[in-house]
Amino acid sequence: MPTIVFEGQDYQCEPGESVLDCLTRQGVSVNYSCKAGVCQSCMMVATEGEPTPASQVGIKETLKAQGHFLICSCVPETDMQVAVPDRAGSSFDTTVLSLHKLNADVVRLRLMRPDNYDYLPGQFLGLVNDTGVTRSYSLASVPGLDDFLELQIRHVPGGQVSGWVVEKLQAGDTVTISQAAGQCSYLPGREAQSLLLVGTGTGLAPLVGVARDALQQGHNGPIHLYHGSSTVEGLYLVPELVAMDEANAAFHYHPCVSQGTPPQGMQSGRAADVALEDFARLSGWRVFLCGREDMVRTLQKKTFLAGASMTDIFADPFVNLAVA
Repeated sequence: MPTIVFEGQDYQCEPGESVLDCLTRQGVSVNYSCKAGVCQSCMMVATEGEPTPASQVGIKETLKAQGHFLICSCVPETDMQVAVPDRAGSSFDTTVLSLHKLNADVVRLRLMRPDNYDYLPGQFLGLVNDTGVTRSYSLASVPGLDDFLELQIRHVPGGQVSGWVVEKLQAGDTVTISQAAGQCSYLPGREAQSLLLVGTGTGLAPLVGVARDALQQGHNGPIHLYHGSSTVEGLYLVPELVAMDEANAAFHYHPCVSQGTPPQGMQSGRAADVALEDFARLSGWRVFLCGREDMVRTLQKKTFLAGASMTDIFADPFVNLAVA
């Protein structure tokens, strides 16, 4: 009979018993509701062993790739070690390779990639400062192209972590990071599908990772990346993204400025509005949305109403913390 390992304890499954029934029968308190594979409130991560195909029906492909499954629908065929998703990660110590200002407010932080550190471009990790405060930042690097981890961090005045990065961190320092998490990532398949990527501020970071990853995996459908700021000075990586546009027939970069008259090559208006003006119908598209929480939540609804399937909309809202 398969053994389920959860939070350091072993639990024996009865024949034909689901992981959920195995755990609850033995007094383990876990989240669940419908027990029919619909509500997804019982989702866990398999850190060892393989989830059954039936237990991953209806789950987004990015979560499947990370081992997420529904314990109510999983009758295990082998031993498994499972974890609640937000407890599945580990912490890693790593070294600062470089810090470089991308504009007046954004710094590029590159870290040595620890051994056995797995991630998907566009996911986020937790960065811990010298007093133990943690903030989440998205990854712009791509494992197949970069031997480092890249974060793009906006300096918030008085920020406990962003201020520490800008004012104290130096190349050679040791920092602690968490395992990467999040759903805003590209997975291969449907290589001719149109992709829409919309971000504000440092929401550009995960979108750059997604776009670079898609291209290096052979995606040949059109990839449209809209990055918005109120002013030209708020944009960054413009020369790099223009060069990427010129070098790849599938990739199209749309810098957007919402105040004043933008220079030649940039579009006027909010990135979200401009994108939907350019592409009013999104049926069959895959959509990635990153940046301010209000923009992301609003655009999730608008892209769905424009025809994008909810399973093809990947969102990474940046929650506005008083002190970041």
